[in-house]
This record gives sequence, structure tokens and C-alpha cells, in this order.
Amino acid sequence: MEELFNKTKERMDKSINALKSEYDSIRAGRANAKVLDKVYVDYYGTPTPINQMAAISVAEARVLVIQPWDKSTLKPIEKAIQASDVGINPQNDGNVIRLNFPALDGDRRKQLSRDVAKVAEESKIAIRQIRRDSIDALKKMKKDNEITEDDQKNGETKIQKITDDYTKKIDSIAEAKTEEIMSV
Repeated sequence: MEELFNKTKERMDKSINALKSEYDSIRAGRANAKVLDKVYVDYYGTPTPINQMAAISVAEARVLVIQPWDKSTLKPIEKAIQASDVGINPQNDGNVIRLNFPALDGDRRKQLSRDVAKVAEESKIAIRQIRRDSIDALKKMKKDNEITEDDQKNGETKIQKITDDYTKKIDSIAEAKTEEIMSV
């Protein structure tokens, strides 16, 4: 049963990491290199992440600078950013690409905070699905006479406690991201 609890925690940790990764890609009005993590450039026929083709740095609070190691990749990187859902128009000066992050207005902040809540709810659904799978595994163990009915009930209680803990983590992560978005 301990192995089942560890596997449950491991799967829930992956859900938390996926949530954090998703939140990293949401622009909060500040320059953040993570918004480019999902942008791939066609580099000699191979989709390649920008961070493997260029140095990415934050020049100012709202400016991201992309300096490719190979100058011939400036145009493909620029096109990939334009084609992505980053929502920022790149400025190419022939040496580097600059991304100027505009300040967020009130409506955009509210929209982003709704997006944060939606992603948090999707993560909670994933956590509950993991709980359901684990409880089904306990029921199967009981059916196969590997554990007693008391062990099953205690296991279900422990899995519920683990689920509650991870749900609280999701809430606190979502709250922190919403605060970041709403701060001017």
C-alpha cells in the first residue's frame, strides 16, 4: 500500500509541476523568458526551442532580448515568435530580437486571472482523477484479498488527505499567480 501512496504522490507532483509550467508561460506584464518555452523554430528541418539557439536575457523589467548564436537564424526566430501565441511583436535590429512587454490594462489583468483560475481548476480535476485511480487500485487489492477492509478504508482516508494537501497547494500557487498579475 505504501507503494500506492508514493505513486499517487508522484503523479500529483507531476500535475503540480505541469501547473507551474503553464503559469510560467502566462505573461504578467513583466519580461519572462519562460513565455518562449513553447515556441519552436524550424532550424534545418528540426523544430528547435529558442533557448537552444540563442541567449535570452531580461534587459529591463519589460524587455526581453534574444541574441542568436547564429545570425542567420534571426528571421526564422522572428517568424516563429510572430506565429506563436505569445502575443508580442518582435523587433529585429539585425543583431538581436527585442520583445517589449506592454503594461497590462485592467481588463487584460482580469482575463488573465480568469485564465489562472481555469488552469487551477483543470489541475484539481487531474488531482481528483489520480485520487479516483488510487482508490480503484485499493478496491482491486481488497477484491484480490491482498488487503483487509480496514486497510482499504484507512488507505482511502490517507489518499483523501493527500488529495486535500495537493488541492491546497494548487490554490496557493493560483493565488500567488493571481496576485502577481493583479499587482501594478
